[in-house]
Amino acid sequence: MVRVCNCIVVFVNSLLLLLGLLSLSFGVYFVVHGSTPCEKVLTDPLLILGGFLAVVALLGLIGSWCNNNFFMFIYLAVLFLLIIGLIGLTVFVFLVTNHGAGKLFSDREIIIKARRTADFSNWLKNNFGNDNNWNQIKSCLIDAKVCRSIGNVNYKALVLVFTKKTLPAIQAGCCKPPTACGFHRKNATYWEVPKSVAATKDPDCLTWSNNQGKLCYDCNSCKEEVVVNLRKQWRSLAVINMVLVVFLIFLYSVGCCARRSNHKF
Repeated sequence: MVRVCNCIVVFVNSLLLLLGLLSLSFGVYFVVHGSTPCEKVLTDPLLILGGFLAVVALLGLIGSWCNNNFFMFIYLAVLFLLIIGLIGLTVFVFLVTNHGAGKLFSDREIIIKARRTADFSNWLKNNFGNDNNWNQIKSCLIDAKVCRSIGNVNYKALVLVFTKKTLPAIQAGCCKPPTACGFHRKNATYWEVPKSVAATKDPDCLTWSNNQGKLCYDCNSCKEEVVVNLRKQWRSLAVINMVLVVFLIFLYSVGCCARRSNHKF
């Protein structure tokens, strides 16, 4: 049993060390070759995650491989803090992605007319819809060319897609003007603005631009769909966190077993 515990700790931390080094490599790559704001956003998380995994893995490897109780104690302490942090993060994600939970963190509101504002948390809206964060998200949308695929679709097919309302949510919110604005579609990438748009009360109608670099990226409808998508992704993240917590608790238990065995030698 003693050897089994040490072997598990060595094996798992060897994988973590490789994962950490891989993350560091990608981070360094984006530092050197990253040319867009979207790519540069990934740099810090990759470097921090890679460095953290590498250090923790080395602590575990030294502690178990060399029977060093000091390093093993630090390793277990870091694992314990990580478990507590992930549990806290999971609870937070569940709070801000469920109905009305965002009011616990923010009382501000962003007016989005296409959906009722109670459909997603205020915290997500306020933090991802503000100018600083939204500019980064917008640059990623442009880099990902989410609207470019619409321009490559056959015009008649595009009309059918719009008519049946089967356009993906983010493209529907960011790549075309709101239906209520009454814009006239001339082709796949150009919409004619009616004279009546000047009198409209919907700010999205005035925000729309036929410039392919602008379109409706600054529209409330675009922000809304992005936040809704983020909400779904964060819920998935919460599930992954719970699985990771169970795995870390198992690893922590095995580490405690390995540390106890070190006392015997």
